[in-house]
Amino acid sequence: MAAVDSFPLLFREITRSCSCYVETLALVGALYTANKAATLVRDCYRLIRLHFIPRLVYPRDLVHRYGTWAVISGASEAIAKAYAEELARHGVCVILVTTDTADLNDTARTISDTHGVQAVLVEADFSHGALTCNPIADAIKDKDVGFVINCLNSSLDIPRDFHDLSERELWQIINDSVSAASLITRLALPGMAERRRGVVVNISSGRCSRPCARKAPLSASTAFFDHFSRALHYEYGHRGVFVQSLLPGKVASEDDDGSWLVPPPRVYARHALSTLGISHRTTGYWPHTLQLGLVRCVPEWIWVMGSRVMCRTT
Repeated sequence: MAAVDSFPLLFREITRSCSCYVETLALVGALYTANKAATLVRDCYRLIRLHFIPRLVYPRDLVHRYGTWAVISGASEAIAKAYAEELARHGVCVILVTTDTADLNDTARTISDTHGVQAVLVEADFSHGALTCNPIADAIKDKDVGFVINCLNSSLDIPRDFHDLSERELWQIINDSVSAASLITRLALPGMAERRRGVVVNISSGRCSRPCARKAPLSASTAFFDHFSRALHYEYGHRGVFVQSLLPGKVASEDDDGSWLVPPPRVYARHALSTLGISHRTTGYWPHTLQLGLVRCVPEWIWVMGSRVMCRTT
């Protein structure tokens, strides 16, 4: 009988002695929940402020705020073309830099006829080294260049084993991404810093914001574009130059109507342009922001395993 009575007594003593620990754990749990709730509210506010409010206000005068001309490298890419057309819609003249101007004759003509702005084509093959900069420097001379848009080559998104790439292909990747973005930006930055206004936008890939198997060149180029943008922001932000790293998710081809998760290029460009002057690092499109947020919650080993599975199916 004594043993039976002793258990409730022992339980009460243990409970009494542990009450301070229980209260401490409850306090920690409450603080953790409050922190997560505050983070959710903050993220929702940032999403609305970045992707929705700018599209509701009156369109900004981009020419007055940043400049009259835009230099767009990788102009043969679907996103770059759409971005050029969206800038032209706001009255910005465009200089389209590409390795083959024949592919962009119709695009330049359409931009000029539709929006009444100048569209200049410049052929530049960065495998030729520093000499490539001469025609670009001539094209921007004495012009109020307010925009530099560097777009990554979408062909890098095709899964390939790294050892299957030839030396020529690797040099071409470096020239078309690292060299092109660096040299064109360097040509335009002095004028922007002197006028204390301008924009540099580097468009890479949000899907390779983490390492992706069989997409090593795209992952490396994305890392370069992203860190290049962030470094320039810290260096030139106080001089009036706004630098943005765009990390889009999947965007449909020019002939595809797409969907709300995979928007057509013109829809993506319209959304991305509305984030100028607000965010230095963004996906440019709110469904892609949600997708990237989910990706960051996934452990890297799960991400890598999933990317390998996706590469095998493509």
